[in-house]
Amino acid sequence: MTPAGLQPVAELRRRRLLVAGLNLATLGALLYGLTHLLAAGGWTVADMLILVAFVLGAPWSVLGFWNAAIGLWLLHGTRDGLERAAPFAGASEIPVPLGIRTAVLMTLRNEDPARAIRRLEIVQQSLDATGEGHWFDFFLLSDTSDPAVAAREAELARAFAARIGPERVTYRLRADNTGFKAGNLHDFCARWGDRYELMLPLDADSLMSGEAILRLARAMQAWPKLGILQSLIVGMPSRSAFARIFQFGMRQGMRPYTVGSAWWNGDCGPFWGHNAMVRIAPFRDHCILPVLPGRPPLGGHVMSHDQVEATLMRRAGYEVRVLPVETGSWEENPPTMLDFARRDLRWCLGNLQYLKLMDLPGLQPTSRFQLAWAVLMFVGLPAWTLMIALLPVKAWQDAGLPGYPAGLAAGLYLAVLAMYLSPKLAGIADILLTRGGTARYGGSARFLASALIEMVFAFLQGAVSSFRTTLFMLGLAAGKVRIGWNGQERDAHALSFATAFAGLWPHLLFGLAMLGALALLSPTLLLWSLPLTAGYVLAIPFAMATASPALGAWLARRGLCAIPEDIAAPTEIAALRSDGRA
Repeated sequence: MTPAGLQPVAELRRRRLLVAGLNLATLGALLYGLTHLLAAGGWTVADMLILVAFVLGAPWSVLGFWNAAIGLWLLHGTRDGLERAAPFAGASEIPVPLGIRTAVLMTLRNEDPARAIRRLEIVQQSLDATGEGHWFDFFLLSDTSDPAVAAREAELARAFAARIGPERVTYRLRADNTGFKAGNLHDFCARWGDRYELMLPLDADSLMSGEAILRLARAMQAWPKLGILQSLIVGMPSRSAFARIFQFGMRQGMRPYTVGSAWWNGDCGPFWGHNAMVRIAPFRDHCILPVLPGRPPLGGHVMSHDQVEATLMRRAGYEVRVLPVETGSWEENPPTMLDFARRDLRWCLGNLQYLKLMDLPGLQPTSRFQLAWAVLMFVGLPAWTLMIALLPVKAWQDAGLPGYPAGLAAGLYLAVLAMYLSPKLAGIADILLTRGGTARYGGSARFLASALIEMVFAFLQGAVSSFRTTLFMLGLAAGKVRIGWNGQERDAHALSFATAFAGLWPHLLFGLAMLGALALLSPTLLLWSLPLTAGYVLAIPFAMATASPALGAWLARRGLCAIPEDIAAPTEIAALRSDGRA
């Protein structure tokens, strides 16, 4: 018999209806104002395109606003907010002895073997230090295609096994990477899954503390209905200015957002593919991904496997939850704008494949919504690009229009900007309202200065990312896109002008055309547009500056854009630093 869920179904339904109502009301109000604004000079083709683009682009910002607002209220407006969002959190903190075996899996494909395996060793040492390490074995699951890299992996795996015992370490090299990472995990489940109840997938850049892993394992042991329990993953210290600034923004902004999202997602939570505890039997039996019809890139094996696996786990009657607290779960962020874009485009393609999965039978309504939402996350980016591209057209059409509602236009613009920034603003408020919060970031002055730096960074980076995604999706429609699954660049490195120009010259041309047209037609509109358009013309120097190790070192010396691990390094981070790897 399936154990009872962590929350009453009726309670989750009420929460979801409330969030849906808030979002629809907010979006309706914005659309009402926008239609009034667009109709001021009579409807044109440009007006209709802007309206359609807004319908596609705005919902993501609206939901982000309500997630952040609900999360901030739960954290600081209630006494039991975290328990409401994660009712299992208390049980996970009780230090009961473990009684279930877990396989810790690190998936590899053409990564730096020494770098990756050192992280797995630190995880093992941290687990053993808890006194519960005997419940965990370690697997290196390689899809590496480079013979020299594979040979080095095998050599380091043998050395790892010699240090802790060959019965605790297994290295496996697949002949090909059929099914990508999902295929790698299911190969493990077929060969060794019967030996373990749980598995903990890790990426090559993952790091977790033993206590964080025990917290997940205890929750899974206490609640047999939990199929996947995702930890809250945060970035680790980096020498790269780009990664340092990016993860500062993610770190202080993600807690309210994730708590708010978990409050209504409930048992249909997220799975990010790594740093999560997964119950093997239902994963093996119910989470096999379909091969999509048609040719690649949209057909074939699913690239973004994680959210699909979460929906299938929920369909099988098991809950998927996130633990929305910082628990010692880390990853590395891309060191440059171009590396970030490459990763983002792979995610974009994987999410677009979900269009072929919308008709999967038996999915929970919230799970189906999440698949659609993952698609909309990337569809919304070219929608915003289209709205920005039509600004000069609207400036020309509405020039000299009597009675133009300029106040309404400014109000709508500021409202949408505020919603876009709301997760960041909620994160800043969360840190300021938490006792000792700013001290963890180096003090109030450094924290507020860093927040300002990151906000400027976010606007510039957002313009670059959205335009690059737009170009990618145009290429996808034209059948000119090919993306593979390979190792990633993870260490800080500079970008030459030639490299930055080769990747970002279209952004520069688009930005010059946009700003030039607005300068001629409406200098006032040009000034208002700069938060959204400056990133186009500054894309090349922005990419070069934020890739510079010298800028990263300068920020570090001044304690700017620091995260708590920069101020007080946990044992696991300190171990990497001692190796010169963090």
